[in-house]
Amino acid sequence: MATDTKSDYFSKEQEKTARFAKAMGHPVRIAILQLLNSQTCCYHGDMAEELPIAKSTLSQHLNELKDAGLIQGDITPPTVKYCINRENWNLAKMLLNEVLK
Repeated sequence: MATDTKSDYFSKEQEKTARFAKAMGHPVRIAILQLLNSQTCCYHGDMAEELPIAKSTLSQHLNELKDAGLIQGDITPPTVKYCINRENWNLAKMLLNEVLK
C-alpha cells in the first residue's frame, strides 16, 4: 500500500518558491539581502555594524539565507565574505513574481 507524500502534490517550482519565501520571511533577512544586493560583496563584520543585531544573531540569519541558496560565502579566516547568489536570486525573483501576478 503506497502512500502519497506532500512532495507528490507540489511541483519543484512550488517547493523552491516556498523555500525562498521562508528564508526571506524575516525583516532582518530582507535587510541583509537588500544590503548585499546593493554591493558586489559584503563582509560579515560590516553587516554587524550596519544592522542593529548581535553578531551571533546575524550569523543565524546568514546561515538561513545561505541554506536557501540566496547568498554564498567565501570563508577565509578570520574574514567571511557574503555575496548574493545571482543565479538563485534571479530564480527567486522569477518564481515569486509568478506567485504575485
